[in-house]
This record gives sequence, structure tokens and C-alpha cells, in this order.
Amino acid sequence: MAERVIPLVDERLASRPARVPDQAATPTGLLTDTRGRPLRDLRISVTDRCNFRCNYCMPKEVFNKDYPYLPHSALLSFEEITRLARLFLAHGVRKIRLTGGEPLLRKGLEELVAQLAQLRTVDGTAPDLTLTTNGSLLARKARALKDAGLNRVTVSLDGLQDAVFRRMNDVDFPVADVLAGIEAAHAAGLSHIKVNMVVKRGTNDHEILPMARHFRGSGTTLRFIEYMDVGATNGWRMDEVLPSAELIERLRAELPLVQLDPSNPGETAERWGYADATGRHDPALGEVGVISSVTQAFCHDCNRARLSTEGQLYLCLFASQGHDLRALLRGGASDADIASAIAPIWQQRTDRYSELRGSLQADTSMGARRVEMSYIGG
Repeated sequence: MAERVIPLVDERLASRPARVPDQAATPTGLLTDTRGRPLRDLRISVTDRCNFRCNYCMPKEVFNKDYPYLPHSALLSFEEITRLARLFLAHGVRKIRLTGGEPLLRKGLEELVAQLAQLRTVDGTAPDLTLTTNGSLLARKARALKDAGLNRVTVSLDGLQDAVFRRMNDVDFPVADVLAGIEAAHAAGLSHIKVNMVVKRGTNDHEILPMARHFRGSGTTLRFIEYMDVGATNGWRMDEVLPSAELIERLRAELPLVQLDPSNPGETAERWGYADATGRHDPALGEVGVISSVTQAFCHDCNRARLSTEGQLYLCLFASQGHDLRALLRGGASDADIASAIAPIWQQRTDRYSELRGSLQADTSMGARRVEMSYIGG
């Protein structure tokens, strides 16, 4: 049996210092990398902890009771996160997504949401502020998050059959409680609620149609995600990937679909709307999306950066090294210094792992261990 355990703490130490250039770089609101990709989306991990043990993300064999999670002092404070978010907005970021681990485990998260909701983009508008959660705590948190300024929420849910869901989260958590969280989000007035389902062939692919039937016409958009080779602990195999093209064909065999235009530049999901009797999209029935990062790489217009729980900036979900912004925050650097340090990091970005996947071994990224998804968010 292949070894699946890696000392993740070593990955956290694999970072580069973020250096302040000799010549200051005043933010212009348009920061592009070597491939002309603008920086538009910042994903912020607020905790490295999660109460689920999904085997494609935080397998129990690795993240057990002895796992050394980060001490609270290592985590960025809400004020530090807000300060960095303000500087990223000055560089052109328009959307901020809070992730984890499980972000709702971070005590007082609505206070951070309230701080971020007061920020403005270079256009003078509020950023699109959203959150990804496993839904376990959403029923009790949805109203406070909405009141604090959260715009949208995405819930991870890998099946409706309770036995399947309990097996996949590996902590025996009931699916009914997650569905109650989704209903609470609707009741609180959170808009454009999405459900993400990671599809693993032979494990939960039989749940595709039941999930589609359940959320069709509910006001919740269901998105299917190809099982990805994130990190180095999930035992990923290509034969467990169900290509999105095959998934769509399964859906269309029962539920007529029509392809829709992307909602935004850099959108990761391919959109399909439920069709009416005339073959046209019926908005009342809603839509589904497929995220095909394995079979149809979308690196060419990826506009996302990721900030880890302890202030490491990662430029790709499959990165092996981050850039240490916390040292600048806690070392007395000015806002101008930090903004100047961020600029060349993005400008020198060349990442396109998914496009190169076929020429790389499944358990490496350019010869180096990849950071775990649970550490930097999805």
C-alpha cells in the first residue's frame, strides 16, 4: 500500500519571504501575471481545523487526534486579515471567499465578515463577500453572517443518502443537518446559494441524479467537481475521476439541459440550465455547473490567489510553496511596503499545474510536495 502520510507542518515551513522591492509599486487596480491573468479573487483560509474527515481532503489517517494544528498565535488576527484584504482590493481583487478547514469553527467569524464588508474595491463598490462551508454549523450561524454583511454561501455536500454522506465525512455526521443549514441560509436571505459535490467514481457517483432532482427548482445551484489530486494525502487515482462530460450525459438522459454562458471572466464552472418543454432554459428550474479541473483545465484565465491561515500567499491550489506575508505584517512594514511586496509575487506568477498534469507524476508538483487543500482552502 502506498504511503499517504506526510508531515504537513513541513509544508507550512516551505515558504519564501515576501520582500519589499527597492522601488515602491503603487497599486493601480490592475495587477497581471506573466500570462496576462488579472488578480480578481482572494480566498482566505481562517482556520486549519475541520470537524469532518473527508478522505479526499482531510483523511483521518493523517488528521488524527495527534495532528499538530497551528496554535492560535500563529493564525492571522481578524485585523491582520482585513488589512491584507484591503491591500489586495487595491490591486484589483473584487471577490473575497472565506474558507478553512471549516471556517465556521473560527470563533466570532461574523466579526471578520463585518470588517471585510466595510472594505471597497477600486471601483468604490463593496467586494463580493462569500464563504465555503461544510454546512454543519450553518443553521445556527446563517442569520448572524448575513446580518454582518456576507453576500453568498457555498455548501460542500457529497451526497443525499445518509449512509453515503456519513461514510464520506467519516465522522458520522447526518446529511439532514447540512440540509437544514442550507434552508437556514435561504431563510436568512443569503443569495445565490451553491452546493458543491465532489464526485468520486465508485464512491458517490450514484448520487448525481438524486442530488440534481433534489436541488432542481429549489433556488440552490448544484455544482459537480471532478475529484482532484490536491495535496499528497488523499490517495488520488485517475480512474476514480468521473469526467464532467460523462456526468452531463448522465444528467441529460433524464433532465434536459441547455448550456449557458459563463457568469464572469475566469469562472471555473461550466454552466448548464434546466430546459423547459420547448428546449429553452427555465430560470425557475435553475441550473447546474461542472468544474472540470482534471479533464478540462482552466488555468489560462485563473485569477485566484489564496491566503493561508497563517498568512502565506499561494498562487495556485496545487502550489508547493507560499510567500510569507505575516512576517511583514508583524515586522512593522507599512501598507505601502506590503502592497509593493504583493505586486511582484503576482506579476511573476507562471502557475498552470492542471494544464501540465499529464506530463507530471500524480503525487508531485514540479518535483515538490503540494500543499494540502485543507490548509489553503478549495
